[in-house]
Amino acid sequence: MRQKDKKFDVICMGRVAVDFYGQQIGSRLEDMSSFSKYLGGSSGNVAYGTARQGLKSSMLARVGDEHMGRFLCEELERLGVDTSFLITDKERLTALVILGIKDEDTFPLIFYRDNCADMAITSDDIDEDYIASARCLAITGTHLSNPKTRDAVLTALRYARKHGVRTALDIDYRPVLWGLTSLGDGETRFIESGAVTEQLQEVLGLFDLIVGTEEEFHIAGGSTETLQALNGVRKVTDATLVCKRGALGCSVYDSQIPDHLDGAINATGVRVDVLNVLGAGDAFMSGLLRGYLNDESWQQACDYANACGALVVSRHGCAPAMPSKEELDDYLARAEQVPRPDLDSRLNHLHRVTTRDKQWDDLCILAFDHRIQLEQMAQDVGASLNQLPKLKKLILEAYSETVREQGLQGGAGLLCDSTYGQAALNEATGKGWWIGRPIELPGSRPLELEHGNIGSQLVSWPKEHIVKCLVFYHPDDALELKKQQERLLSDVYLACCQSGHELLIEVILPSSMPQGDNYYIETIQRLYQLGIKPDWWKLPPLLPEGWRAVEDLVSSNDSHCYGVVLLGLDASKEALAEGFKHAQASKLVKGFAVGRTIFGEPSKAWLANQLDDDTFKANIKANYLTLVSAWKNRM
Repeated sequence: MRQKDKKFDVICMGRVAVDFYGQQIGSRLEDMSSFSKYLGGSSGNVAYGTARQGLKSSMLARVGDEHMGRFLCEELERLGVDTSFLITDKERLTALVILGIKDEDTFPLIFYRDNCADMAITSDDIDEDYIASARCLAITGTHLSNPKTRDAVLTALRYARKHGVRTALDIDYRPVLWGLTSLGDGETRFIESGAVTEQLQEVLGLFDLIVGTEEEFHIAGGSTETLQALNGVRKVTDATLVCKRGALGCSVYDSQIPDHLDGAINATGVRVDVLNVLGAGDAFMSGLLRGYLNDESWQQACDYANACGALVVSRHGCAPAMPSKEELDDYLARAEQVPRPDLDSRLNHLHRVTTRDKQWDDLCILAFDHRIQLEQMAQDVGASLNQLPKLKKLILEAYSETVREQGLQGGAGLLCDSTYGQAALNEATGKGWWIGRPIELPGSRPLELEHGNIGSQLVSWPKEHIVKCLVFYHPDDALELKKQQERLLSDVYLACCQSGHELLIEVILPSSMPQGDNYYIETIQRLYQLGIKPDWWKLPPLLPEGWRAVEDLVSSNDSHCYGVVLLGLDASKEALAEGFKHAQASKLVKGFAVGRTIFGEPSKAWLANQLDDDTFKANIKANYLTLVSAWKNRM
């Protein structure tokens, strides 16, 4: 099979684990009070990083038959990494790592790998046809430290050599994983060991590419003097050697080792303020493999690698810090003008929006995040506010049944609040739906947040919940009012950038102010001028020329914006159907998010005890399906 016709660009074989990263930067690990959960493990990171660089990656490893194993599998699949040979181990748990960031030189780390799943892989798990289906097999050195995993690696390498598959090794030397330090000392990166050197040198001749830091080449070459170590490696392999040299960049030795380290192909490093070196080597490998497997020059491959490493060291975490292909290319195109990539707003925005994993094109969202309106309904009919949580659960039940019965899963979505709808939110979470959740104090102008500081709120939110913020804004507002609202919107946007939540901004013109599509266009333009780039906009139906203007404005300011969902404002079904037709003028409109038109009248009747639960749900279904039909038939 020709190389370009192979199913995979790279199969990554080695460690895959869950990283628990301490969130309190500067603390001892003993003092960490909260942790972020990420995909980790050197091979898992490389599979993740190469997928973000546009390669067709596959993961060869084992995970446990539990929540953490499923998390790793889902994270890889989310990026398009093949997991057909990510084997579920019924007898062992997924490997874990607990780590923190004390300062730029201190990264406490504990490996929880006693009899873990990924170290249980055996030669029986290696399928010859699978190995032959890739252009490259990438191994990390940890799996050479144990007889069983070593045998599995050698089996995979034998198949790779037989079928002309390129072979790459990241030495990835961790003394603790070779049994050379105490179990709690995962931070130590180098200890001399003749036994480890011997075991490495037995297999180095099986690789076409070997990558490591100077210290990693020291262990591979059996010398703490880098040139001597490189010569020691060269004696047992003809592989191309790529030596990572920290801030200096890297050097490539594709033939005889020169008399000095700079006497090779050299790629200058990118100078950044270091936050976290953990994961930088895996990012480096990901960028290098992009160039290597696309048959680009070593200089170009190393530029990718150095830049990937630089971006990751400036961020929290390993896998989530990996740059996307678009982000990396943007950085390399203007690297000289970006001395601090961690502070570059354009790069940070690209990282935020080009690493999304979902595509929404045809959303039929039921919005029942209403609070004031339902409270007023209850008051009008003498019903207790304690009925509202049950009401929202019934609305969700009706919606869930409709989604299932009508096959609407791909476009399913809801807007629901936590004040009366927390139980409904909990039930809907995890279904793969679009879920929006409001933060504004209902009816507030100037804008206020219902539950206080946005940062403290988002800590407890599921990541899939989209922050929805409704603002009553008008371009003709008094200056102080505009500034007050704009400041809070900026705070909300920055909080979402920090937490990783998507943001939807809903704009409604105050009823007492002049109306017209042009005012919505001016408002959107103003928020973009402030640097606010929401993932979603929620707007009322506009005229066709208004939609064309909005599309031009959004695409010129943020081409990665998901788009617009239409709000209802308690309009009639007929009026909304007409608005749906006007929305054909723009591909930016991705669906509707309508509430009272669907649930308003049935809710009044239910609260007044005029409808039983089943009839109430039937009315919700019928009203919702009427709007779905109008949306689907708008063309």
